[in-house]
Amino acid sequence: MRGLVWRWVINGLALFLTAQLFTSIEIKSFGSALIAALVLGLANAVIRPIIKIVTFPITILTLGLFTFVVNGFILWLVQANVTGFVINNFWSAIFGAIVLSVISAILTSLISDQI
Repeated sequence: MRGLVWRWVINGLALFLTAQLFTSIEIKSFGSALIAALVLGLANAVIRPIIKIVTFPITILTLGLFTFVVNGFILWLVQANVTGFVINNFWSAIFGAIVLSVISAILTSLISDQI
């Protein structure tokens, strides 16, 4: 259970750092980043698989590149539902999702599963 909480905090930190790198992504506070990370995790668990199944033909045609659009769309949905988290345009959501996944992967690799 503690590992799950740590991963949530790390994803919140990754989201906060991503917002610091992009001027078009704004997060009011670290608390907003934690709430957005929680909603993002739920959206990735529930909505993303459905969208990936529906967009599978487009993903095949684009050799997987459409996955970046799906990830940006999920991040865009999250910002639409979380107060204190604003993305100014859809391209920022796509590039922010890419950077977010890289930062999150790096930070997650730094912790062990025994925490």
